[in-house]
Parts: sequence; C-alpha cells; structure tokens
Amino acid sequence: MDRRQVKQVSMQYDLEVAAVQMSSSEDKATNWATAERLIRRAVAEGARLVVLPEYFNCLGDRRVMLREAEPLEGPTATLLTRLARELQIVLVGGTFCEQTADPARAHNTSLFIDATGEVRAVYRKLHLFDVDLPGTLTYCESSWLAPGSDVVVGPLSVPIRPLAAAGDLPTTEIVTTAAAICYDLRFPELFRRFADAAAELVVVPAAFTKTTGRHHWELLCRARAVENQSFVIAANQTGRHAALETYGHSLIIDPWGDVLARAEEGEAVLRATLQAVRLAEVRAQLPALRHRRAL
Repeated sequence: MDRRQVKQVSMQYDLEVAAVQMSSSEDKATNWATAERLIRRAVAEGARLVVLPEYFNCLGDRRVMLREAEPLEGPTATLLTRLARELQIVLVGGTFCEQTADPARAHNTSLFIDATGEVRAVYRKLHLFDVDLPGTLTYCESSWLAPGSDVVVGPLSVPIRPLAAAGDLPTTEIVTTAAAICYDLRFPELFRRFADAAAELVVVPAAFTKTTGRHHWELLCRARAVENQSFVIAANQTGRHAALETYGHSLIIDPWGDVLARAEEGEAVLRATLQAVRLAEVRAQLPALRHRRAL
C-alpha cells in the first residue's frame, strides 16, 4: 500500500467488514485458536475484510511478550496468510511483537494480507505509549519497543464476493486504506496524512486501556472519522492481561461519526457494511477536506 500509488477514491463498493474483539493472554497457542475461531465466525457472517486487535497473539507481561517476539515471516504470519488465502478475505492481522536486531527491543507490527495470502503492507507502530497517571496507570512501551518510521496508506484490493465467482461481475474493489495502532489515535497529524492520500478507510488495532478508554476511546475514534471523513474500524482488546486492563468497546464508524457497530466488554465480532455512496455523500455535502487552507 504505497502512498504514492493513490490517485482517486473509487466510490463504488458496499464492503462487508468485521472487527474482532479478543481478551488475549500470554498463551500464544490459545490466542491463535481464539483468533481463528472468531475470524471464521466473521466470515460465516459475511465479512470480506476482518481486523484483529493489537497484540492479538500474546498480551501480558512485557518480558513474556519480548521472549515471544517473532520474525516477520514467523508462525503468526503463517497462520494469518493461511486463513486469508483459505477464506478469501483481506485480513488485518492486529499486531504482534516482531523481532529486531536488538533482543531488548521489538516492533509492534501489523500485517495487511490479501485474499491470495500475500502480505501487501507492513505497518510498525509509530507512537509508543508512555504514560504515568499517578495511582491508576504507568506504562512505558518505549522501554522495550522500537518505533516504526513509515506511514502506511494506499490502495487495497478487497473481495466483495468469493474470488471463484463466475460471470462478469467484479470480485474485488480497490479501497484506499490506512493503518494506525492504538496510541496513534492521539496524533491527528498522522490521520491528516491519511486524508491527504485520499484514505477511505482507517483500521485501528488496539489494546486501549480501561483507565483512559472510558474517557477517550470512542471520542478519539469518532473524531478521527469525522475530521478526515473516512470509515474507521477500531478493534480493541478487552479484559485483564497481567498488569494491564483493556477497555473493549470495539467500534465501526462511518465518515459522519455515526457508530455502525459497537461492542461492550468481552469477546465479540462486530459486523457492518461500509457503503461508498455514504462516503461520497458526506464529502459532497460537507466538503471540509477541500476547504482546508495553508496556515
């Protein structure tokens, strides 16, 4: 998904999507099995693009997560590419800890996999979550993660029906899609880059904490959708994971800021239809993106 390839918004699709909400642990085998079960459920309900949450394959003590870090083409990627190819879907593989040259650091990495099982984009989280809220939450991702350096936004070919469908009907639509992860939601300049590249859809795997999530999660997700006039699929973790507690409440949001689907706490699969005509209506009726001025 090379940003330089973006030329125009397609505005043609009715896209069936799903956000998977999980309560991942430090047990990778259990997490893989849960993810596969929920992906298959989403596809059985009609989804052609499925988004997993942040750290879907291992979430808990950072020492365990570092120990379980994988190469880019490791077992987690193998699972995701197999499922995308078998189920003929686009799969946004949440995130996993990717090994770096420094054994004390990992990347927080998301894979975009197409319906042939090919990895089309790799996004490494740009903004690392370092907070100290006295008496409630202290977390320092920069002590064990290395930030990424690339903005990922560009065309993604998403199935609208099985690839083997007969006849002359199109089997895919090109949707300009952008990647963000959790804490990235707090940096509107990143999302402005997406808007500059004509992004229609932003996917946000997350492990947003319960402490901050009850105040800011939905507010930020809806604000990013409204100000950049794009769909947002925000797939969050839920429950307790060692010392961290996450908020759940995954969301699928339209460009007007309306919530198309939401979860509460606990394991969930959210389903919605993203309609290009709705995106076109919002951008035509309130053309704020065209009204921007150089300041």
